[in-house]
This record gives sequence, C-alpha cells and structure tokens, in this order.
Amino acid sequence: MFKSWITLAGFFIIGTLSLAGQSTPERIASNEASLDSLKSETERLRKATDSLRLTYIMERMENIGWPGDEGELVKHSAMALSFDDRHKVAQWVMHMIIKEVATGRTTRTNDFRPDPKVSTGTAVEKDYFLKWVDDDGKTQYDGFGFDRGHLAASADFRWNQSALSESYYYSNMTPQRPGFNRESWAEVEDYVRGYAIENNTDIFVITGPVLHDDLPHIKRSINKVSIPEYHYKVAYDPERERGVAFLMPNERCEGPAEAYVVPIREVEEKTGLNFFPNLDPETAERVETEVDYKPWLPENQRDDKMMLDAKKLGKGEYNTLQAYNFIDSKKKVDICGTVVSTFKSAKGNIFVNLDKRFPNTVFSINIWSRDVANFSYNPEEELADKVICVNGKVTSRDGIPQMNASNEKQIRFIEIP
Repeated sequence: MFKSWITLAGFFIIGTLSLAGQSTPERIASNEASLDSLKSETERLRKATDSLRLTYIMERMENIGWPGDEGELVKHSAMALSFDDRHKVAQWVMHMIIKEVATGRTTRTNDFRPDPKVSTGTAVEKDYFLKWVDDDGKTQYDGFGFDRGHLAASADFRWNQSALSESYYYSNMTPQRPGFNRESWAEVEDYVRGYAIENNTDIFVITGPVLHDDLPHIKRSINKVSIPEYHYKVAYDPERERGVAFLMPNERCEGPAEAYVVPIREVEEKTGLNFFPNLDPETAERVETEVDYKPWLPENQRDDKMMLDAKKLGKGEYNTLQAYNFIDSKKKVDICGTVVSTFKSAKGNIFVNLDKRFPNTVFSINIWSRDVANFSYNPEEELADKVICVNGKVTSRDGIPQMNASNEKQIRFIEIP
C-alpha cells in the first residue's frame, strides 16, 4: 500500500515538472494523461482491497464456525451454505453484512442460475415457472405461485459485484409466497441491514428454512423443491456481543418484524443447528437466550414497546398483533397494549397509539371530539404510558387495525405480571 502511495505521488511530481515549457493545449493533454493514470491506479487498488475484504470475510466466518455439517458445504466469495439435496434448498446460508454496504452502489443483477459448486445440482428456473416466446414474439410466463426468494439478501452484497451476482444462485433461493418475500421477509432484511448501517459495524447473518421430512413440494417443479413452512434469520454483532433471531411463517405476516423475534436457542431447537459454535460458552449462553430486540431497532423506534405476551392476557383479551384477525369481524373484543403516544388535534379529536408510534402504527384508538365529554379524565394525558385494554369492534385504516372509543367504560387499565 505504501508503494502505491509513492507511485501516486510520483505522478503528481513528474506531471508538475513536465508542464514547464509546454503550451496550454499540451499542458491540458498532460493533465488528462495523469488523470487517466490515477483512475487506473485507483481502480486497481479498489479491486485489490475488495479481494482482501472477501478473503477476510471468509476467514471470519470460518473462525466463528459453521452452523452444521449435515449437508454439502459450499463456499462462495462472500457467503457459504450447506445444501440439502433431499429438499433442493440450503439448510443455512451464512454471510456478513459489512459497514461498506452503506456506500455500495452495485445494483441487482437478476442473473438467477444453478450453483456450479453444488455437486448434486440445484433447483433451476423450471422449478419456479415456465417461460416461452409466443407467435407475436412476446415472452409468456406460467408461474407456480412462488417467488424465487433470497435467503442471503442480494442488497447485503451491493458493495461488490461478484458477491452480489453469486447471491442469485438457486442454492440461495427457497420457494417463498409473494406476500412473504416482497413484504414480510423484505422488512426483516431491511431491519438487519439497517442495524449494520446505523451502527457502522460488521455483523454475521445466518438464514434458512426450517426443514423436515413432511414438507410439501412444488408439484410442477422439475426437481420437486420443498416448500418451507417457516424461515429464520439469525444475526450476531461481535463488537457488542449482541444477537437477534426472527422466525416467520412463509406467508404475508401482518405484524411488524419484531413481533417475530425469538431467542436464537429456539431456532437451534427447531433446526438442529448450532449457530456460532466457536463462541465461548458464557457469551453463547447469553446471546442465544436473550430476546432484547430493541437495540436492533432504528433509533427512532427504540421507545416503542413490545407487544404484550398473548399467553399472559385474560380470556377474550388479545394483543395488537392479534387485532388483525378481527378487522371487520363485527365482533367486540378487548385489544390490549401499551400506550406509546397520544395526540389531540385542533378539532379536539384524540388519537392513541398502542405499542408503536406513527408512522409505524400497529393499532390506534380514536376518541372523536363529540365523545370526549364521556370521559371523566383527559384521555390524551391520563392514558399516556399506560397499559390498557380497549373493548369494541376492530376496523382498519389503510390496513392498520383501529377502534373507536366513545366512552371511558370501553377502556380498562391493566397490569401484566
């Protein structure tokens, strides 16, 4: 590296000396030649640095340990995976989200293709859809109802072209329902990537499906690719010794990403894997049993509250995630949560958010100005920071569940053990 800086300095010195006695056009041409040389040297250094970075990533992943060894271990530039030939999908895919992802500008390649390093062969395009050109020259598609969903997210590699391209191997795909892949799973991907960017740090990420012998297959799939019922994503920040795990059904999930946070140990039990096996036992025990997702939230969401544990609620009481099940059901239910924000409009209407603030609202209570007189207290003040249950019919606004409260008898203050 020092030698490279000497070389660059030499360009400037030589260029400056050579300008003496030159005409203006000659000096312009000389400067342009120097700039071209600098660009070439800069590009060479960038490629060399990326190559070293890829090597370092693989070394770090090997040092912390692979999650399991039952499948075929395959290593690529910036990710490794264990391929299960019975299901034609990976048991796990391991990669790192590094701080350089914040400034990466490489875009999607969409070059889906079989993984040449998997000895038994991987899934192919015809496992997900059929494609042909009709008589009018238009490309037609016959889909099987599933997306080719990434395990290691392609955007996590946007700092390096080859690593991003390799994320499109079919070994890094599973059949994912569109609502899951494009919404719920995408939110988890953004959630974890956002943590690395906001904290300017490198994190380990392991992603995969929960596999078992009774999984269904895509019936029209050539290789009979298994359809996972659940997917998981596990992340570990070695600098802060902090971990988080998500376990989500393969469907559009109504709740926010943190509603699907579980202990890493729970994912290990469901998959039979051992995440980060080379951590010292004390650190592993702490990281794998904690469920504190708040440090992983964006800073502007860290004052939000975790949804109440449905198991600790009484009969007929539901948390804000469960509220989605009652939208427009015309059934009166109790929805319970923690008041995180209240707002009184200029017209006297009062809006109360449970568990999460606007614009990430998961459940809101509306107290219209005409009904405020039915409360013996000021709702916007008295309800703040309280744990409550509100009784009524659940409706929705832009897909977010809400309820109108016309009098104080609809609202109960509760304590959760």
